[in-house]
Amino acid sequence: MSVALFFSSFLAVPYFPCICLSFCGAEFIRANQTSKRLTTNLNMTIKVGINGFGRIGRMVFQALCDDGLLGNEIDVVAVVDMNTDARYFAYQMKYDSVHGKFKHSVSTTKSKPSVAKDDTLVVNGHRILCVKAQRNPADLPWGKLGVEYVIESTGLFTVKSAAEGHLRGGARKVVISAPASGGAKTFVMGVNHNDYNPREHHVVSNASCTTNCLAPLVHVLVKEGFGISTGLMTTVHSYTATQKTVDGVSVKDWRGGRAAALNIIPSTTGAAKAVGMVIPSTQGKLTGMAFRVPTADVSVVDLTFIATRDTSIKEIDAALKRASKTYMKNILGYTDEELVSADFISDSRSSIYDSKATLQNNLPNERRFFKIVSWYDNEWGYSHRVVDLVRHMAARDRAAKL
Repeated sequence: MSVALFFSSFLAVPYFPCICLSFCGAEFIRANQTSKRLTTNLNMTIKVGINGFGRIGRMVFQALCDDGLLGNEIDVVAVVDMNTDARYFAYQMKYDSVHGKFKHSVSTTKSKPSVAKDDTLVVNGHRILCVKAQRNPADLPWGKLGVEYVIESTGLFTVKSAAEGHLRGGARKVVISAPASGGAKTFVMGVNHNDYNPREHHVVSNASCTTNCLAPLVHVLVKEGFGISTGLMTTVHSYTATQKTVDGVSVKDWRGGRAAALNIIPSTTGAAKAVGMVIPSTQGKLTGMAFRVPTADVSVVDLTFIATRDTSIKEIDAALKRASKTYMKNILGYTDEELVSADFISDSRSSIYDSKATLQNNLPNERRFFKIVSWYDNEWGYSHRVVDLVRHMAARDRAAKL
């Protein structure tokens, strides 16, 4: 999934300055760390910053609001973008062509009388500062603002070393809302989130929306003993902001330069291969491609695979249905209704398995060759998983007394 074109998006928990004023050297550092731990225990609100208030940055923020987390469990201290006009951000949140009108109160104000125009959002009574984007994330004032968890959603800082600039800016942890490279650990909620190590994982990736749809399916197939010998995935994916409104220049991807709303466009995706990062037993067994289609939101994964043992559609269907009601609840959904893509707009689950669209090869004695299909709101479901990952990390960090 393409991540927002706007500049930065991060999550953060508070940085608390040392209450002692006259320490030096190592004594100052130790006292400061102690103060941070004590204050965090007293104030359990997670302090977050969002770097990149484009499509995904805004969806993450709206997910926080809709789940009742803003100001209760999570404080969004600041949002970062190239533009800092709070009135424009308020307009973007109030009206959305796909998800409809914003369900919460939003207004704007000035952070101080001397600023030229409103630079602070006020949502449900909570103030969020609009900060100017920087070329180097280390130059962002996370420490000064008390941000500990940064949601990096610009699409620009997806290499671990680049995203680590947020740490130098004062943040404690960074969640990249895109596939990442350079050694950043990838997590998919409901699949491998329990592998998170508070003392080792400081810059992490929430993978892509498509990986978040595919991985839960594969997780259930492996966990329930069906296994995957090999598989091919196709995602039929709604167009995104990186595509062209009309035919335009795209030197590296000629087909990608064609008008998004008028064409079905074959494209590449690393989503299937990325499943191997979160489910090691499938490493090298899956690959896939994408078709970008003329819809604004909601996509669908088509997984064709060979199981490692004989089974049946009935058995696979029952396992996925059971998982959707138990250990994969709120991550994996199940439907046996005659639904179409529009029916899944604003569905917060990562993957909704379509029982009606599942197939088995009907060759004689063939009991291992299957196709399963699963829907996902590539904006809304993914944004909720970003929120879930931040909450999970914060809980584990606090349990580790970090």
